[in-house]
Amino acid sequence: MTEIFVGSKQLTIRDEIKNISFPVLVHYPTNVASRPISFGPYVMDVSPDAEIMNGKFPLIIISHGNGGSHLLYRTISTHLAKNGYIVAMLEHYGNNRNNNTLENTIENLETRPRHVSLTIDFLLADNWFNKNSAQNKIGIIGHSMGGYTALALAGGVPRTKEGVVVEVVPDFRIKAIVLLAPGAGWFMNSLEKVTIPILMFTAQHDPITPKWNGEIVLNYVPDKSKVKLIEVENAGHFSFLSPFPAAMKNPNFLPSTDPVGFDREKFHSQLSIEILDFFNDKLNKN
Repeated sequence: MTEIFVGSKQLTIRDEIKNISFPVLVHYPTNVASRPISFGPYVMDVSPDAEIMNGKFPLIIISHGNGGSHLLYRTISTHLAKNGYIVAMLEHYGNNRNNNTLENTIENLETRPRHVSLTIDFLLADNWFNKNSAQNKIGIIGHSMGGYTALALAGGVPRTKEGVVVEVVPDFRIKAIVLLAPGAGWFMNSLEKVTIPILMFTAQHDPITPKWNGEIVLNYVPDKSKVKLIEVENAGHFSFLSPFPAAMKNPNFLPSTDPVGFDREKFHSQLSIEILDFFNDKLNKN
């Protein structure tokens, strides 16, 4: 059997409404041998701009958390790409590690989902990716605010704590979502249109998106049988981020920290398998 490697392509996608652009890193299956490549402080074993393998592959979009980075889920993205998925990780404009000016704004709640849809639009139309993208097999992985983003795109109607309805256009091309410690507080009594399969992970020790966020999803989707919930024992909110290089691990750098005794490296090897199994079941049955 021919070995599958991970191709890598960096894109810039434009939002004409806001007159801004945002970066997207795409991982995908290729037959071209990979090598260690640095992306800032992170090293990924990829083949830059390599030709995509022949075939039609499901498309997965990864949405990062508040003030985060599109590079923080590389263990998941590379595992999916090696197993026949095109995975696009966008950096959310105004809500990332370098520019967090839209944090806690209605504009951010509106812009995040639209930028995921723009990423899907781009990949389905782009000459590089469109012939290999299975247009009816699209999923999202969302961590924290990325979980908000996934639920809004799946049909959830977000409201602010003052009760203001946030204007979001759902994207019903999306057929399944994975939620990692999701921020779900915007969706009290407003998930009745979310009918697609959900795999949801929550962390036992999570002060940022506590347990009640997962309970909102369970309580307000119309069909609880569509939701598989896994509470990760002894995990923290940031345990869903790919393990950081040793030089970045620091008790004062919270994203690199876990509750005492939690093995992030071991967890991520299992997490990637469970996410792959879910998407294989929900997107790749036919």
